[in-house]
Amino acid sequence: MATGGFRSGFAVFLGRPNVGKSTLLNRLVGQKLAIVSDKPQTTRNRIAGVVHRPAGQIVFLDTPGVQRPRDQLGEYLTKTARAAMREVELLLLVVEATARPGPGDRYLARELGDSSAPAFLVVNKADLVPADTGAAILSQYATLAAFRHTFLLSARGDPTLEPLVSAVLESFPEGPAYFPPDAVTDQPERFVVAELVREQILHLTREEIPHATAVEVQEWTERPDGLIFIRAIVHVERESQKGIIIGQGGGLIKQVGQLARQEIEALLGTRVYLELRVKVSPDWRDRQAALRSLGYH
Repeated sequence: MATGGFRSGFAVFLGRPNVGKSTLLNRLVGQKLAIVSDKPQTTRNRIAGVVHRPAGQIVFLDTPGVQRPRDQLGEYLTKTARAAMREVELLLLVVEATARPGPGDRYLARELGDSSAPAFLVVNKADLVPADTGAAILSQYATLAAFRHTFLLSARGDPTLEPLVSAVLESFPEGPAYFPPDAVTDQPERFVVAELVREQILHLTREEIPHATAVEVQEWTERPDGLIFIRAIVHVERESQKGIIIGQGGGLIKQVGQLARQEIEALLGTRVYLELRVKVSPDWRDRQAALRSLGYH
């Protein structure tokens, strides 16, 4: 499928935690693939979102936000982001209009300079600042690196993101489609389901609980009546965390299950029975074997 000027390639989102990379990916793809919260390390895996246009195909890669690692999970997240930079045709540095350039942005800008791939600057959350300040904010960030294009936008609020899509496609060489026309991601449904459960835990808990939690889909059975039975294990590091996740009288884990089930049913387009169990896996974030078994490898 490389004829007729069809363009294709990979573009990676890079940025500090919570600048809106996952929201941008979901909006561009038109489907929820990456979970969203205000907690650091919400994104833990490299997630591909595929955008199809008559003129070409874009594979956007969402990566973990870059920050100083505190454990082996943090080391994995940093390696994931850096590895993604080496396998793409385009780098997209995502920053937020509500903050001025900081050390994290400057560090990433230096990383861009070490890559042979061109870079775009995407200043997100433009809807949260006065309209007359946009140009000044854009110019502050534009000095960080030699960007081929700069964009001031709102992943949530802009009616269209086609200017960004068009510019990305135009930067790609001619080439084949990497995914079939109906594909939206390279991640299996089990991964997305586990992430949707983890998203609700992120929304409903605080302090150390969000960081100490991992979700693993243990069983997936499609029944004759169309119902999908899913059993997922919520891993925590200590007994005290298990008690918090379960909640008084099982109230919190029940709420997590109800909210996650609604998201999963919307994703799969069918009825779902979701069973959640909580398991203590001591210090899983600092054990290589545990990280591998949970998909962080």
